[in-house]
Amino acid sequence: MLSTGNRYGLEYASVDDAEFIPKYRAACFCGSVRYEVSADPVDAKICHCRTCQKLHGAPMQWAAIFHKRHVRFTAGLNHLRFFNSEQGVHERILPCKVSCSRCGTLIADEGRRMWLAFPTLFDFGSRTNMPDSFKPTCHIFYGMRVVDLWDDLPKWSGHKNHSTRL
Repeated sequence: MLSTGNRYGLEYASVDDAEFIPKYRAACFCGSVRYEVSADPVDAKICHCRTCQKLHGAPMQWAAIFHKRHVRFTAGLNHLRFFNSEQGVHERILPCKVSCSRCGTLIADEGRRMWLAFPTLFDFGSRTNMPDSFKPTCHIFYGMRVVDLWDDLPKWSGHKNHSTRL
């Protein structure tokens, strides 16, 4: 069921898996890297940590979290670029950032078992068609924020349910 035959040894569903039924599709800006997911996200969060701010060039990062077994690449494995921010190296040392080597689009954060996808890369037809499961449930590392957000979402000092709620 899981693909082990590609050059990166990625632990994702194989394109040959007949039981994989795509539910959502995502792609980088240039379309070179494309992938599908077969399930709704297990959670969605907005991260305000300094690493996300710097790597995204934005005040925060929004991610929808999937199990890796629910993700399969349909194009562009040879265009994946990895960056481990802890060691500062362009290698697939988990956890790491995944981007497209052609256009530079950040594709996801890859964890050991999870895939933190960026919802803006998914094709929902329009933003008004975005499923509720992709909408953020909380803010994490909110103490590092650079802008205040006035919403009703819980705000955590660190990781959700493992830190102080602000």
